[in-house]
Amino acid sequence: MFGQTRRRLTMFYSLMMFFFLLLLVFGMHESMEWSITSEQEREVLDTTEDVLNEEIILLQRHGSLEDDSEDYKASNGNLYFYAFDNHGKLINYSRAVPVLEPLILEAIQKWNVPDNQIMEFTNTHNFKYEYKVLMAAKPIVIDGENRGMVYVGKDVASVYNGLRKATLILGLLSLLAFIVANFAGHIMAGKAIIPLKEAYERQRQFAADASHELRTPLSVVMASVDVLGNDASIASPFLQQVIVDMRDEVKKMTKLVSDLLLVARSENQTFKLVTEKFDLIEAIHEIVRKMQPLADEKHINLFFVKQESVIIRADIQRIKQLLIILIDNALKYTPGNGVVTVKVDGEFEKNKIRIMVRDTGIGISLTDQHKVFDRFYRVDRARSRDSGGNGLGLAIARDIVNLHDGELYIESKIGEGAAFIVELKK
Repeated sequence: MFGQTRRRLTMFYSLMMFFFLLLLVFGMHESMEWSITSEQEREVLDTTEDVLNEEIILLQRHGSLEDDSEDYKASNGNLYFYAFDNHGKLINYSRAVPVLEPLILEAIQKWNVPDNQIMEFTNTHNFKYEYKVLMAAKPIVIDGENRGMVYVGKDVASVYNGLRKATLILGLLSLLAFIVANFAGHIMAGKAIIPLKEAYERQRQFAADASHELRTPLSVVMASVDVLGNDASIASPFLQQVIVDMRDEVKKMTKLVSDLLLVARSENQTFKLVTEKFDLIEAIHEIVRKMQPLADEKHINLFFVKQESVIIRADIQRIKQLLIILIDNALKYTPGNGVVTVKVDGEFEKNKIRIMVRDTGIGISLTDQHKVFDRFYRVDRARSRDSGGNGLGLAIARDIVNLHDGELYIESKIGEGAAFIVELKK
């Protein structure tokens, strides 16, 4: 139980750490990308303004520039510009790399971006290298006359490639931190439950010791009640009823003590199974026969779907106890003239068998289905109290199934009865 709690705490801590690191990496990537983009766009816009001023000065000084487009002017780093007059003639430039220039000129021909705004495009077609370009344009206006356009761009792919690499490294470091944190969380969860485990062990040991010590005085009380019940000198109907009530209460107390002792032993893992091969069908038939008087008393049809022998290896006494608990529970919650059906399916899966105990009782709501195996939990407390239930039966049934490495689950709807299904290895 504590191992499962530790795993759940570790998983919860790990999920919290995972989402925190994921949010951290994503947030840092987005903030860095926004910061880099804003700086790159600002640089492009500032360069566009500088180039525009230079072109205005040159045009004012010389009136025009000779068309030297046949000459190659290398760009300064990744920045480049192209200046056109109002007739579309290239008057000045600092060219982009040759492989990128056709894309730039195509973008200029289709330009429809407002002034002081950035156009961004990425192209990897037929390129080994990915180009990510930011471009801006401004008109060349002299004395109120539009004399042309200046286009400035920058290839920022290397910057964003560096950002992706930094994000990848950050992600890997976060993964490493997650693994370390997961390991540390497992250790911390183990230390956190040590006080709880110690307190629980003391409580469990007290329950086991108290249950064990109570068995002897209860046996003495039961023997004394039997002696009084057989005493012919007690003729008073009132005293005889008192003796009968005492016997019933001592029986309930004895059953409760036995159940508590069994639960304590199973939790302490001192309970050992004595496994052997036996015919499950014969064992069920025996239990159904023993439970038949109780069913008849409540006018319930207890029906066992017989079939050929099913041989399994298990602790026959505990399996019988399991069957008694499930059938008794079905009889408790089934009204008169109802039906309780016991069925075995030995063919549903290789090396496994399925035992189903179905009733036509009140049913169990979906919210209660995961609670019915908790100790002392009862769906209908009044009815369980009247029938002598103590809320430990299904908890013991679950422990028996767990000791056999099996599964126990419920299929039920309110008003349609319930089916308790046990899956065991053959």
